[in-house]
Amino acid sequence: MIGVGNRFRRDDAAGLEAAAHLRGTLPEEVELLEREGEPTSLIDAWRDADAVWLLDAVSSGAPPGTLHRLDAAAGVLPPELFRTSTHHLGLAEAVELARAVGALPPRLVVFGIEAERLEVGEGLSPAVAAAAERAAAAVREEVLSCTSAR
Repeated sequence: MIGVGNRFRRDDAAGLEAAAHLRGTLPEEVELLEREGEPTSLIDAWRDADAVWLLDAVSSGAPPGTLHRLDAAAGVLPPELFRTSTHHLGLAEAVELARAVGALPPRLVVFGIEAERLEVGEGLSPAVAAAAERAAAAVREEVLSCTSAR
């Protein structure tokens, strides 16, 4: 499980906040990571993983706090959702790069949390904070279902 974001761009920290809600609540064999750097570093983070859940802020124009669940292993992520990145490559491009070089995990689920405020500063808007908690609960449910099926 990987929470992605930037703590100093308000709602861009939604994935990191969702990861914080998951700390201590997942099975021992599930690794919980937080990434604030270049999205391409995710390829190394998920190397050799059978299943990965990513949580990140998105900006599609949907109401703030909307949750988007995308199966990235099944198809291309819509790049317009992930235009919040301050990096040269965003999350969608990193996933497609991994797909092109055969480094995509067999299961890759992305939960996008619709952002409201992406300016410099700290703290999530109320709708996004609530959505980060809902996203964490949804990921926890999926992970527990996946790990108990083994």
